[in-house]
Amino acid sequence: MNQKLAVLLPCYNEELTIGKVVRDFRKNLPDAEIYVYDNNSSDRSVEEAMAAGAHIRKVPMKGKGHVIRRMFQEIEADCYIMADSDDTYPADEVMKLVEPILSGYVDMVTGDRISSTYVQENKRPFHNFGNALVCKMIGLLFHKQVSDVMTGYRAFNRSFVKNCPILSSGFELETEMTLHALDKRMAFLEIPIRYQDRPAGSYSKLNTYSDGFRVLKTIFLLFKDYRPLLFFGILGLFCILGSIIVFIPIFIEYLNTGLVPRFPTLFCGICLAVIGTILLNCGVILDSVKRYFDQLFELNLTHSPSSK
Repeated sequence: MNQKLAVLLPCYNEELTIGKVVRDFRKNLPDAEIYVYDNNSSDRSVEEAMAAGAHIRKVPMKGKGHVIRRMFQEIEADCYIMADSDDTYPADEVMKLVEPILSGYVDMVTGDRISSTYVQENKRPFHNFGNALVCKMIGLLFHKQVSDVMTGYRAFNRSFVKNCPILSSGFELETEMTLHALDKRMAFLEIPIRYQDRPAGSYSKLNTYSDGFRVLKTIFLLFKDYRPLLFFGILGLFCILGSIIVFIPIFIEYLNTGLVPRFPTLFCGICLAVIGTILLNCGVILDSVKRYFDQLFELNLTHSPSSK
C-alpha cells in the first residue's frame, strides 16, 4: 500500500533559498506533496515556491508556532517531514528520517545536527551553548538524554501530528514537541544529519537572546504542567524549610525566656509554613488531575483513527 508523504515548509522572507529547498525535496521525494506555508513574507518567497511546484497556503498570524499548528490541522498524510526553508537541512538525507516512520518503528524522528556539523557550520556560538543547556535541563527533568532539542528537521507519523497540541507561537515549538513526546511516552529517535549554515545574503529570523529566553520559559512552564507534583513539591519544601529556619531561633528564645519578642518574624515563619503546605497540596491535586488527563490521552490515542 502506498503511503502518503507530506513535506511541510514554513516560510518567511526566504526568496533566496525556498525555490531550491522545494526542488531538492521534490528530487529526493518525488511522490511527496510539498506545502509551503507563507507567514506574511514581503519578498518573492511565494513566487519562488510556486515556480518550484509547491502548494502555497498563507498564515496571517505571525510566528512559526502558528504556522506549524495550521499545518498539523490541515494536512493529511501518513508521514510528515518538517524542515526550514533556509537550505540549512540536507534534503538528500530525508530518507534517514522517513524510513523509521514508515516502518512504524517510532512516532517522531529528529535530525541531530549537534552530533554532525552544526558546531563547525553555525556562526552563532551562543546557540550551541543554549541548545546544550536546554538538553541538559531536559535530561535532569525528564531523565532522557537528548542531543539536539531545537532542530527544525523532523519527521512524524500521523498519530503524533494529530495528537500533539501546539501551544507555542515561536521557535520554542521544537522544544515543546520533544517534551510532549517524552511526557506521553511516544517513541522518538535522533539521527545525525549534515548541517550547513545559511547562504550569503540569507538572514536568520531567530534572535539568540529573546528566543532563547522563550525556550527556557517554555521548559519552565511545561515542567509545571508535566511534573506538577515535583514542581510544586520543590517550591513547597523550600517554603517549609524557610519557615523552620525562621522559627527555630524564636522557639529557642521562648524556651530560654518564656517570651516571644519578635512577633513579625514569627508571623513570617507561620505564613511560609502555610504557603508551603498549600503548594504541596496543589502539587498532589494537580498531579492527580494530570494523571486523569494522561489516561484520557491514552484512550483517545487508542481509539483515534490517526492511530490505526
